[in-house]
Amino acid sequence: MRIGVIGLGNIGGHLAGNLAADGHDVMVFDRDADARTAAEGRGATLASDAAGVAKSTEITLLSLPTPEIVSQVASEWQIGAAAGSILIDTSTNAPETVTALGEQLEKQGCQLLEAPLTGGAPGAKARMLVFMVGGDPAAFERCRPVLDALSRAVFYLGPLGTGNTAKLINSLLAFTSTWVSLEGLAMASRRGVDLRTMVEVVRTAGAGNFFIDRMVEGINERGRPAQFALELAAKDARLIDELASGSEVPAPVASQLRGILEAAVAGGLGGCDWSDLVVHMEQAAGVTLHLPPAKPEDA
Repeated sequence: MRIGVIGLGNIGGHLAGNLAADGHDVMVFDRDADARTAAEGRGATLASDAAGVAKSTEITLLSLPTPEIVSQVASEWQIGAAAGSILIDTSTNAPETVTALGEQLEKQGCQLLEAPLTGGAPGAKARMLVFMVGGDPAAFERCRPVLDALSRAVFYLGPLGTGNTAKLINSLLAFTSTWVSLEGLAMASRRGVDLRTMVEVVRTAGAGNFFIDRMVEGINERGRPAQFALELAAKDARLIDELASGSEVPAPVASQLRGILEAAVAGGLGGCDWSDLVVHMEQAAGVTLHLPPAKPEDA
């Protein structure tokens, strides 16, 4: 197929590379020269702008950081798009934004699918992403083989807006389990409880979660290259808070989460990887969180 990719960052670059490896004719665009060069090295062809991508492709994937940039680039893409073209927004977006954007594209005979994802850059590289799709069922079936080849799971949720609703709820659970786990570990550290023992207690006693069960093992590593920057997490937390408000669902935890992540960004951690959220907890609590190695019987 003739497939476009606009936005060649941590995720989009791997999407373009994998699609080219599958034998598709891949046309790409990004404002960053290094990202363009890397994509060309993976077998993609460069376009001069978003409209140029649209002119040369049947399906275009967007991988962009904010709803505002998605809307801007989609309008540029629309200039070159022929009737019947499909734009797939893989970014985390607001349900209202994708609904309005879908209506805008439909007037030209084009269609929008939302396909926000989880798995980050490692998942994109290894084809282990999870897509949460909303949009026209026929458009989804047309694009499903492409999404299947890039992922380990694809969920169709319903009309536009439902895919990002699912993604934001998943993020709410992942973000809050991470932060509340850091709160608990900080309290344990303050009281002199060995953190390895505390982790094993939680796992054994049944209160484990996404963070405690897996991610806590990397808590000692700081400053790794940003694969999911805290400033993007803060953007997602704002969208979660707005989703709750627009749904008229009381969500004090979502509101608190937004404040926590925005404070981390304000404190200079915005460009850091999500895993460095532990630094924000350490600064707030005045502790150092260090997880000793697992004992042989616990490994």
